Amino acid sequence: QVQLVESGGGSVQAGGSLRLSCAASGRPSSGRPLSMYAMGWFRQAPGKEREFVSSIRWSGGSTYYADSVTGRYTISRNIASNTIYLQMNSLKAEDTAVYYCALQRIGAAKYDVWGQGTQVTVSS
Repeated sequence: QVQLVESGGGSVQAGGSLRLSCAASGRPSSGRPLSMYAMGWFRQAPGKEREFVSSIRWSGGSTYYADSVTGRYTISRNIASNTIYLQMNSLKAEDTAVYYCALQRIGAAKYDVWGQGTQVTVSS
């Protein structure tokens, strides 16, 4: 079973920073090595739908961001440890949400493995 384990959430005042981590572990039921096309971060605020935040292609490292976080968030990866990070700066109250890590494996049409989520709370 492939698992994603997130960490780094917490509470911070507006203008502050947090860094989220997400580590992929395990082996697919097929027994083959984990093959990763992309990993990303999504978030869901109370009463709202889950929305895309940022993603990174595993091969090449191309990065993508939602307009709302561009210039404030930075996604990065560590290939050796199958880990991604989300550095969040200049946090705003509207960034408050549960942040989910997701993995899209090679051959999958969409993100097919999800983490349990980590709470980020920004107080104004």
